[in-house]
Parts: sequence; C-alpha cells; structure tokens
Amino acid sequence: MSPDVDQETGREVADGGAETVDDTGSERSTVRRTVDRVRSATAGVAPVLGRVLPGRRTVEYVGLAATALLTVAMLAFVTVDWLQTLSGPLGRVGERGFDGYERAGRGLDSLLGTNVFWVPSTLRAVATGVLVGVVAPLVGAFLVHRQMALIGETLAHTAFAGVAIGVIVAGMLGLSGSADQLVFTALVVSALAALGLQWLTTHTDSYGDVPIAITLTGSFAVATQVISWGQGNFPIAIDIEGFLFGDLAIVTAGGARLVAVLTVAVVALVVLNYKQFLFITFDEQAARVARLNVRGYNSLLIVMTAVVVVGAMQILGVILVAGMLVIPAAAASQLAGSFREVLVLSVLFGQVSVLGGLGFAIIFSLPPGGAIILAGIGIYLAAVFVSSRSAGQLSVH
Repeated sequence: MSPDVDQETGREVADGGAETVDDTGSERSTVRRTVDRVRSATAGVAPVLGRVLPGRRTVEYVGLAATALLTVAMLAFVTVDWLQTLSGPLGRVGERGFDGYERAGRGLDSLLGTNVFWVPSTLRAVATGVLVGVVAPLVGAFLVHRQMALIGETLAHTAFAGVAIGVIVAGMLGLSGSADQLVFTALVVSALAALGLQWLTTHTDSYGDVPIAITLTGSFAVATQVISWGQGNFPIAIDIEGFLFGDLAIVTAGGARLVAVLTVAVVALVVLNYKQFLFITFDEQAARVARLNVRGYNSLLIVMTAVVVVGAMQILGVILVAGMLVIPAAAASQLAGSFREVLVLSVLFGQVSVLGGLGFAIIFSLPPGGAIILAGIGIYLAAVFVSSRSAGQLSVH
C-alpha cells in the first residue's frame, strides 16, 4: 500500500505543480499586457516633458550664471565695504553702496521673518561663504581626481599652527593679535608648509600618504604646544573654538577682503592653467614625457589649496574645512559625464551647501561649519542614490 500512496501523492504534487506553472504564466501575461498598455498610454509624455522641462545642460548653465552673478555681487559688496573706510568721493560711493546691501538684507529679513541679514558681520560672512563655495570645490575637483583628498585636512592643520605662531609673533611685536593678523600669519605658514610637504613627498621613498600623515599630526602638535606656551606669556585672547569649528564672529572686513582677493587669484590661475592641471591630473607620467613642468604645477596646485584652506577656515573651521574641498567634487563626480562638467557641478553643489548651511546656521544660531558640511553630505548621498555608475566612468575633457 505504501508505494501506491507515494505514487498518488506524487501525482497530486505533479498536478499541483502544473497548476502553479499555469497560474504563474497567466499572471505574467497579465502583467505584460498591463505594462504594454501603460507604455502605449505614456508614449507621448516624454517628448512633451522634454519640450516643457529644461534639459540638464540648461539647468547647469542657468545655475552657473546665477552663481557667477552672486559671486560678482559678493565681490562688489566686499569692495564697497572697503571703500566706505576711505575719505572723499570714494568713501561716499562706498557708503551708498553699503547702504544698498543693508536694504537688501532687510528685505531678506522681512521675507524670512528674521532680523540678522542686514547686520554687517552677517553680510561679510555670507560674502565669504559664497566666495569659498566657488573656489574650494574648484580646487577640490583636481584634488579628488588625483586622490589627494587628505591634503586639504593636512593644510588645515598647518593653518591652525599658523594661527598659533601668529599669537607668538603678535606678542613679540606688540600687536593686538586680531583675527586679521592671525589669518594672515596662517596664510603665510600654510603656504610654506604646502611647499615643504611637496618637497618631502618628492624626496622620500615612503608611500605617498606617509608625509601627509606626518605633516598633519606634526602641525597640530606644534599648534597645541605653541598656543599653550603663548597664552601663558602673552596677553592675547584667541578664540580657539572659533578657529576649530568655524565662527561668523571671526569673519572680519579684512578677512572678507582677503578671501575676495584669493578667490579672484585662484580662479584666474585655474583658468589660465586649466589644460596643464588637467593633463597632470589624469596622466602625470605622460605630462613628464611631454616636458611639462610637473613639479612646478604640483607646487602651484598645493599652494592654491593652502590659500583656499585659510580662507575657508574662517567659516568652516580647521576640522571641517577639508569637507568643502572634497564633498562637492565627490558628488559631482557621481553625476558628471566629463571633467568640465565635474567643475561646473562642484561649484553649484558648493553654493547650495554654503547658502543652505549658512542660512540654517544664522537663523538658528548654530556653528556654520557643521551646517554647511551636513548640507554637502546630503547632496552627496542624493547624488550616489540617483547615480547609476561609478565615479571612475568619466570623460577626460
């Protein structure tokens, strides 16, 4: 009896399996017919949307034009802010121009229900942030594709050591040790450290990141020792937390002017040397064969990075400044089809990060550095989510 039962059970299972296959095939046919009907019903939608909605390139060009206008407006603000300190006709022109920016700030306050954007210190912080949002991603795009993302963090620590040395220099010379003086000292020290790092990298047999790690930790160690000794010997107050995490209060008129000058200089250098930087970034050995001054352009790029780091340090702080170099460029690399598009998208993502994060920080009285970096990380995650390829699939032009 057992074999009969097994055979019967086997027939039942086989029959059930056949019925399941038939049901599955029927469901697939139904789904296929439904998909075909949806496709036929929406066949004309894509062309209509293509005519109504702007293309990706159009959006990029419009965003780039808006960024350029905003950058020019911020450069003009820094200029009138400087002119109003002068006497005579130029001083009166500066005062009228500065009043116009204050009125624009009050208009923005009335729109947002705030009372902060007309304040001169806030206007200077916004101007500095906008300029940093242009120049940091621009330089960072080259660093990311050369796998030098950590160089920004290293130079930020050397800039902090420069601030510490500025305290000593100010104390010895009898200066006040203002934020402008400390930022200028940080600029000099960071540029010299960048050249020293470049020399150390080319004259050692260590792996490429070893000199970077040594410079990073060594400069921060120097900063801690010098600040501790300087505060005990010179009566100069220093906002260590502001320099570490970024603070709108340390963005002075002089600091904004310094960032404006550095922005114009760095953008001009990138435009004039774009082909050389591009060649070295993607094929350094071929650039050497072509008798390009690779060492000179590498030194120029690393000094430009140091300059950008010092300018951005006022808004982002030493700890977070590297994020503005890396995150917008990394997000752009997920979406761009060419390196030129990487540069465009990097600047656009940088502006969105700065304006969104800085506005949030100003309204809610939070540190600007963290808000800007979190906004940038949000953009990066969104870019990774919508991207269907790796960042390496990039056309070099």
